[in-house]
Amino acid sequence: MDLFGKITEGRNLLEKIGSKIPGYSGYKEREDRRQADRILRQTIAARYEEQWARISGLQRQLLEEGGIEHVDRLEAAAIKLRTFVDQVKTASYGYSGFFDAVKVNEKELAALYDFDNQLLQNIEAVKAAVDNVEASLSSDGLPAAARHLTSLAQECNETFEKRNDVLTASN
Repeated sequence: MDLFGKITEGRNLLEKIGSKIPGYSGYKEREDRRQADRILRQTIAARYEEQWARISGLQRQLLEEGGIEHVDRLEAAAIKLRTFVDQVKTASYGYSGFFDAVKVNEKELAALYDFDNQLLQNIEAVKAAVDNVEASLSSDGLPAAARHLTSLAQECNETFEKRNDVLTASN
């Protein structure tokens, strides 16, 4: 999925004419990258939030089936995944205003976009781990499945923290 390409393909005639003005094309490309980054991260947050909701549903199922002692095993994963989703939703979109302390150039915007695109790819590992927890609900494998899911959720948070390195690398 190349959102940046789709955004730039959708330019109207006036924007295409404006791209011939010196300085405008660089400005417009940066704005398009920011918009692509924003849309991509909204998608990332929504997909990971689906998995968080599945974890919450599994916790409810455990409670209903009398497995209250296992609910805590999933709570750590749920909290870590919720934290990750909230970070993705509230992180900078690569915006760089005139007086911002951190200036973001085109190269950094492209790196942010690539970084966020990789986060979208990682959702499959989290989804598989939630599937494994669901399959292990009534077995002895639940503790290991829950630990694995918690570990992946923690990795999501640690990986996202590295995103800030892209913003501050050249400053």
